[in-house]
Amino acid sequence: MKNPDLKQIRDRLEERREELQHIARSGDEAAGVVELDQTRVGRLSRMDAMQQQAMARATRERRKAELKRIDAALERIDEDDYGLCVECGDEIAAARLMHDPSVALCIDCAEQQER
Repeated sequence: MKNPDLKQIRDRLEERREELQHIARSGDEAAGVVELDQTRVGRLSRMDAMQQQAMARATRERRKAELKRIDAALERIDEDDYGLCVECGDEIAAARLMHDPSVALCIDCAEQQER
């Protein structure tokens, strides 16, 4: 990949990483423990709170996974391996990288991994 493209991609990845870290700092209290205080909230309200807590935890896990993908992509840029499939070594299509700059697999390897 050309150097100007890598600079633009690095900027996008770093911007997204900062955005995710900011969201993580401001949203962790949503995944906290749901108190069992029947005098303050009813059973259905507590169930709703537990469901929201589970969704917040799942969102946090997806965010962590995306941060790992971003860090790995930045590492591949530093090692001059960016744009190559980590599985087979073939080039990843530019359109695929522009859609998601943290992608690590070519389309063929990604499809094989889904099976």
